[in-house]
Amino acid sequence: MLLLALDTATPAVTVALHDGTRALAESCQVDARRHGELLLPAVDRVLAEAGRKLDEVSDIVVGVGPGPYTGLRVGLVTATTFGAALGVPVHGLCSLDGLAYASGLTEPFVVATDARRKEVYWARYGDARTRLTEPAVDRPADIADQMDGVPAVGAGALLYDTVFTGVRRTAPEHQSGAALAELAALKLAAGEELLPPQPLYLRRPDAQVPANYKVVTPK
Repeated sequence: MLLLALDTATPAVTVALHDGTRALAESCQVDARRHGELLLPAVDRVLAEAGRKLDEVSDIVVGVGPGPYTGLRVGLVTATTFGAALGVPVHGLCSLDGLAYASGLTEPFVVATDARRKEVYWARYGDARTRLTEPAVDRPADIADQMDGVPAVGAGALLYDTVFTGVRRTAPEHQSGAALAELAALKLAAGEELLPPQPLYLRRPDAQVPANYKVVTPK
């Protein structure tokens, strides 16, 4: 196995290469506005660092979110394009699961990422590998009673520290490509079925077609 992992569901553009046993190389750059600009050079950099070629990749895993529309689709389109060009399977993995796995926690906790619009994407976990609830998007104030005293990881937990009042960890704040790749490798080795490479948006995109706009083209 030579697994290429990508995730652009958060402000971090993350890429890793995993051989089924360990991560060979990883790149992480945090810039919420440059996913499309940073992703392909990161893939090139990771392959070069590992001394491997793109045509050696046997599997691709991509974070499917939840995440903002524009950033998320960069990783998904890139992953599916690579898969089609190389003729290899493309697997989806919930981005919150990657953050949870990177935490290494063995106790119940919450992962929360910044969803913008003063909201968070979040899910509960029994431990680093066991998600207990489906991913959701909410205003922090609306879920405050559920978060009181619960350990939390992720940028959302750090941003809304008056709501996530349990132990907050500075890491992982953003996605780890190596953690996402390792989790996917473990699941594939165990024969678990991963998600299809389809986006988990949870809400409509920020950009909307204006209502009652004026038609300027000739009839």
